[in-house]
Amino acid sequence: MSLKKESWKPGTMIYPVPAVLVSCGATPEEYNLFTVAWTGTICSDPAMCYISVRPERHSYEIIKRTGEFVINLTTESLARATDWCGVRSGRDYDKFAEMGLTAIPSAVVNAPAVAESPVSIECRVKNIVPLGTHDMFIADVVNVLVDEEFIDAESGKLDMEKARPLAYCHGEYFGLGKALGHFGWSVRKKPRKKAKVRK
Repeated sequence: MSLKKESWKPGTMIYPVPAVLVSCGATPEEYNLFTVAWTGTICSDPAMCYISVRPERHSYEIIKRTGEFVINLTTESLARATDWCGVRSGRDYDKFAEMGLTAIPSAVVNAPAVAESPVSIECRVKNIVPLGTHDMFIADVVNVLVDEEFIDAESGKLDMEKARPLAYCHGEYFGLGKALGHFGWSVRKKPRKKAKVRK
């Protein structure tokens, strides 16, 4: 480990981050997909999240007008579609058709979900915050759709390791490695060994 550090100009160096496909549009004629890496959780109860979007992007006005969108988590098998939807505009392409993805109805919002995504998070815009290059859409999570394929039959828990999620890091996409521990494992007390009984 080196103790020497270089100073770089201020920048967005919090990596890795999720690379998600955000779907939007109130009708099939305007359905669109675009890739977002500036996204995350901002509150647990009530459940809230955000996406930051450049105002010049095609989906910006759609989301601003409808007030709804869906965050679709991506996987290694969706890596090409995730990249492609980030560099092509919905003004020029039907991204669902081009990438062979399936738009399915959400349970609560009008925006479609992506059938091929393991988890689709339905969002309703609460506030829009202008920040600079991006505007932040702060949203309430109103429903979550989970693919049954990734739900453990015994525990009922979501098995994201099985889904092979995709991450974005400084201009590149990565699959996640093996799980190193669960929340709280560093302070969990080890079970006491039973003392041997002498006969």
